[in-house]
Amino acid sequence: MPAGVSTPIDFLPIVLSFIVAFGFVATTIFVTHKLGPKRKTKIKDDTFECGIESQGNARIPFSIKYFLVAILFVLFDVEVIFMYPWAVNFKSLGVVGFLEMLTFVGFLLVGFYYILKKGALKWE
Repeated sequence: MPAGVSTPIDFLPIVLSFIVAFGFVATTIFVTHKLGPKRKTKIKDDTFECGIESQGNARIPFSIKYFLVAILFVLFDVEVIFMYPWAVNFKSLGVVGFLEMLTFVGFLLVGFYYILKKGALKWE
């Protein structure tokens, strides 16, 4: 078999890790559900928010700016995560890898410039 070719048996440790992790989670959830106390009272079932009594409807409309900033944060945070493998393999990727990363960063900056021009990060 040529070097660098993976066979299904090579993935056995990964599959076993997933099985053990899933088994641990399932067992923990099952055991705590069966062994845990089941005392339900009005006070215990009441909503609790930082020690402050609940008042009014919890479904108050939020400004869309809050969600927009949160989504943009996640978007650009994920983009930065893509830079870590490049940084680790920087020398082995050579000039081609460097040019590809410049293209990637260029697209990222174009997107950032776009959201700045649209005023997505301005709070009013």
